Amino acid sequence: MNNINIENKTRNYILITPAKNEEKNIGLCIQSVVSQTITPNLWIIIDDGSIDNTFEVIQDAKNKHHCIECIQLNDTIRDLTVHISEVIKKGFDFAIDHSKKHNLKYDYIAFLDADMIVHDTQFFKKLIINFEGDNHLGIASGKIQILENSNNSCLEKRRTDTVSGGEMMCRREFFNDIDDVIPISFSWESVLRVQAILKGWKVKRFNDIQVIQTRQTSSAEGIKRGYFIRGTSDYYLNYNPLIVIAKGIRYCLERPHYIGIVYLDGYFSSLIQRKEQIKDKSIRRYFYLTKFREIFEYNFNISNKGK
Repeated sequence: MNNINIENKTRNYILITPAKNEEKNIGLCIQSVVSQTITPNLWIIIDDGSIDNTFEVIQDAKNKHHCIECIQLNDTIRDLTVHISEVIKKGFDFAIDHSKKHNLKYDYIAFLDADMIVHDTQFFKKLIINFEGDNHLGIASGKIQILENSNNSCLEKRRTDTVSGGEMMCRREFFNDIDDVIPISFSWESVLRVQAILKGWKVKRFNDIQVIQTRQTSSAEGIKRGYFIRGTSDYYLNYNPLIVIAKGIRYCLERPHYIGIVYLDGYFSSLIQRKEQIKDKSIRRYFYLTKFREIFEYNFNISNKGK
């Protein structure tokens, strides 16, 4: 990490968190954020029609912490497909309007899932330090650890060369540089990353800055449903079938082994039905060709490092 003193530099950021039926997790998430050495100027928490006490927990926190604002949406079923991008966009639009009305300054916009616990009290400060050290850095994240129980955690198995959407931070200028600020899409954060890359911004994951997640990614609706959605999402984004097959085989080698079959079902059932894909041709081309080359080179480099 760059050794940069940010005392005289900007440190203002907006935080956006979607939450649905997160009564067990949202309180821990809130406590970890308000304990940060650099807290957000504004934190928008969107209650996506929870049927438990999520909204009450958020309201209680709002009464205690002036930076928190809450949006309550109508009751709907939990949906990790395109719907989550719509929820994020509502929070984003509200945050921008609220900042203008109240003259709130911000130079970064961060996104944090409600099941995250930011144990490192300097988490956001460390991300900002890296932004201040590289003016071309558009999106950054830390590394996710999965909380297996109250005492232990393990690193989630995922590529270490790309950002994770559940706790990523974006430079404000990057949003000024793109038209579709919050894309209404499957895997909206993946589309956002590609938009950054196509515009010439750097996207980087800092593996020395870690955050805790209380459940496995995409498992809020159950692991089986989560991996089916992953497959559907990869079809929507136009992933190369060779990548999909390789991912399916890798998932089959993990526990529970059926997740690989479920993932492949999500992708190939969408392919057979010729379901709609993302309309932006440049993004489709990126996921089909460039992503294929990136993953191949990444795995090739990994294999060579061990030799």
